[in-house]
Amino acid sequence: MPALARTSSDRFSPERLTGRVKAAIICTALGAERAAKITSELGNDETEIIALEMAQLDRIPAEVQDQVLAEYIELSLGIESLSAGGVEYAKDVLIKAFGPQRADQILKRISGQLADSDRFGRLRRVDAQQLSNTLRGEHPQTIALVLAHLEPAHVAQVLRELDTAVGGEIVYRMACMEKVAPDMIALVERALGTEAEMTFSQGMSTVGGPAAVAAVLNLVSTSLESQLLETVDAKDPTLSEQIKNLMFVFEDLSALDDKSLQRLLREVDVKQLALALKAASVELKERIMGVMSQRAVVGLKEEIEFLGPVKMRDVEAAQADVVRKVRALEETGEIVLSGGTDDVIV
Repeated sequence: MPALARTSSDRFSPERLTGRVKAAIICTALGAERAAKITSELGNDETEIIALEMAQLDRIPAEVQDQVLAEYIELSLGIESLSAGGVEYAKDVLIKAFGPQRADQILKRISGQLADSDRFGRLRRVDAQQLSNTLRGEHPQTIALVLAHLEPAHVAQVLRELDTAVGGEIVYRMACMEKVAPDMIALVERALGTEAEMTFSQGMSTVGGPAAVAAVLNLVSTSLESQLLETVDAKDPTLSEQIKNLMFVFEDLSALDDKSLQRLLREVDVKQLALALKAASVELKERIMGVMSQRAVVGLKEEIEFLGPVKMRDVEAAQADVVRKVRALEETGEIVLSGGTDDVIV
């Protein structure tokens, strides 16, 4: 029995009280209804983690619950005060509530959390050419990890400065990236040196992915886009196709000029078009019908009406097929999509 008691108390020792355990304790203390409201704001992975911790809590010592709730209240008050009136205002509020010593401790913790939210703050402000010079020579995985934290326009500028072969490797690794552990980011920090002024949180960081790469490639020239995607396609054709489809979505058809849109419609069966338009915006429907003959418009409207209720996955499949036709026509030069700022039509 004594051994069991020690095990239970050890579990709630300060060094064992991780963020996820504290979150579970707070949710347990607040009750099922309030806990449900909190977890509804979280992602599926985070909700599962907290639910697992709650299931393993069993009996929480009263003093531990009080300590965790007090910490939660302190930090919440500090963050709200900081947001409302800045550091000095937050300090005044915290001093009145908890005294000067405790106020300093809370502010230090909040400052650390705020720093964590801007891991690559300085790098975001570095000129693209300077940043590319800093990154040149680093492993593509390291460069991909850094660029995945930057804005698409900044990444596009950096990729223009790098060798396209290396750029293709970087884009591929960015597309494959999902969640990055803090120890991996710490390796990057050491590789780039302390001048990068990066600070990192204890949790996993969600960055990169096909959508992030698509956003970047939408901002580069068509020629550079093709070269970068060649590398991705050679390594993973499915991933390459996924990026391409994300780069040009079905609603983007409205941006095509009349001639390109009419050329596309010659490739699309009226039944497929009707299905694809089932969940499209009114603006896109009007745009497409605006380049069709009156007779063709009547036929399309009848086809849409005839369809009745359809499954969303079928609509999305039809839209994806139309997008593939757009990309195929672009590759053969039969239509022109609006590309990045480097595109010049002569």
